[in-house]
Amino acid sequence: QVMLVESGGGAVQAGGSLRLSCAASGRTFSASAMGWFRQGPGEEREFVAAISRGGGVIRYANSVKGRFTITRDNAKNTVYLQMNSLKPEDTAVYYCAAKDVGLVTTRPDDYSYWGQGTQVTVSS
Repeated sequence: QVMLVESGGGAVQAGGSLRLSCAASGRTFSASAMGWFRQGPGEEREFVAAISRGGGVIRYANSVKGRFTITRDNAKNTVYLQMNSLKPEDTAVYYCAAKDVGLVTTRPDDYSYWGQGTQVTVSS
């Protein structure tokens, strides 16, 4: 079992930045690939970014590439999402997720553990 707790969401103006954190407890964090997903109002949950257990493999959605950066600190059992140049279309609830194996994937169904989500609102 893995418990995930996100923090760092909030309201910013377009062009601003936020840093999301996801603290993990339970199962060995360093053995899990980690991902960030988001879900806007009336929309399906979509992939944002993912990082392998050692941090050597990283993938981003095209919509955030060049603006968002995912990192992890296995000593702190924490994964981060640095979000720069935010746009109104980035407004969503952001979820942290963990996989049972270390391979990086983009499908929500591949992830077994989820946090409660943190709201990000970007105004124009």
